[in-house]
Amino acid sequence: MGHSLLDWLKRKTDNPEAVSLVSVILALGLIIYLFGHIIAPILVAIVLAYLLEWGIGALVKKSCPRMIAVITVYLLFIGLSIWIIFGLLPVIWSQLETLASQIPQMVAKGQHLLQDLTLRYPDYLTQDSIQDMTNRIGAQMGDLGKYMLSISYSSIMNIAAILIYMILVPLLVFFFLKDKSLIIGWFSQYFPKNRGLLKKVGSEVNQQIGNYITGKVVEIIGVGVATYIVFLYMGIHYPLLLAFLTGLSVLIPYIGAVVVTIPIAIISYLQWGWSADFGYLMVAHLCIQGIDGNFIVPLLFSEAVSLHPVAIIGAALIFGGIWGFWGVFFAIPLATLVKAMINALKEGQAVDS
Repeated sequence: MGHSLLDWLKRKTDNPEAVSLVSVILALGLIIYLFGHIIAPILVAIVLAYLLEWGIGALVKKSCPRMIAVITVYLLFIGLSIWIIFGLLPVIWSQLETLASQIPQMVAKGQHLLQDLTLRYPDYLTQDSIQDMTNRIGAQMGDLGKYMLSISYSSIMNIAAILIYMILVPLLVFFFLKDKSLIIGWFSQYFPKNRGLLKKVGSEVNQQIGNYITGKVVEIIGVGVATYIVFLYMGIHYPLLLAFLTGLSVLIPYIGAVVVTIPIAIISYLQWGWSADFGYLMVAHLCIQGIDGNFIVPLLFSEAVSLHPVAIIGAALIFGGIWGFWGVFFAIPLATLVKAMINALKEGQAVDS
């Protein structure tokens, strides 16, 4: 075992392309891990520019000059950002504050519902156990409400950071789009000369990441809009907030769908109780989740779904723990990168032998 491992390492270190591939990946990962919080605006701008490049490429293919395509897509991006910041987010925040202020009333209503259960099933539930459980839940929910309302104060305290993102990120995005070839050329001169495997892995992952980001944005918007229309039609409280959370839940494969169902079930139950409206809404919500998981995801992420669910969940946990939100967002592409690296190293080993 020890000799085989040493032989494998010797073969890899004798292959300059394999060394270059592993060195570049480890160096980039280490830089992001150590300085990610410092260069976060740059990383966010790179992600946004990467996403907008899809629209620019589509216009260029239709014989549109790149500079005109850059300006067109960039202005659309700025307009959409302004609408999200000043149109959508205030409504979501207002519903969140309303929900936080009504948590005590919701806890009291839940307590009454549980007390009714003790009258129906006295052999299984006692008044003391229900009282103890509701007291604990009430205390925790009260703390949660105070925390949710205190976020606005902390946001004001971080106004400088918000301004940096609002001003610096759009500016960086424009220059990344405008000077794409110049920036890539400048960085490429610092990469190792022996980079055959690096180019191969980079080309494969670049295509998959581009498809993944575009598909993920389409999935978030599609699931969020469909959920909002259904919730608004059925009359549940806080439809935009719950639809927003449902859209974001697709960022975390499998786990997100389960987590977002809990607040939807609680709010709908406290609003309607065990009624037909509650059942209809939960069925509609589960249908949307089922359509997303069984039709939309395989259609948009044919490469990603080839990964085993355990690998996807593990990637979300590992990379999310390292890089937070962006680690979760890019969990599947990063897992695909690891898979591509392993395959490339295997092919390199086969060639050497």
